[in-house]
Amino acid sequence: MPAFDMDRPWTLHPQVAVRPEPFGALLYHFGTRRLSFLKDRRLLDAVRLLADRPSATAACTAAGIGDGELTRYRGALATLATSHMIVERNSQGGEAT
Repeated sequence: MPAFDMDRPWTLHPQVAVRPEPFGALLYHFGTRRLSFLKDRRLLDAVRLLADRPSATAACTAAGIGDGELTRYRGALATLATSHMIVERNSQGGEAT
């Protein structure tokens, strides 16, 4: 799989539900039946902002994630992309094919 591109637009997969929890959130993919735990509130904020921002970097910045922390968050977002919790968005705002 190619490296996760923070400069591309991303969004939650349409079959993913987010359930906020005191520790962060649970993400459940109804298609794959996979469960992911987000143990960081700022990561949850960034994931929620993906659909409204032009890039993953912009979503992270809006969530209060600084430049020095982007490498760690890039890794977390890459893991979510690998498990199909988030998907690349096309120019019309939907899932890229």
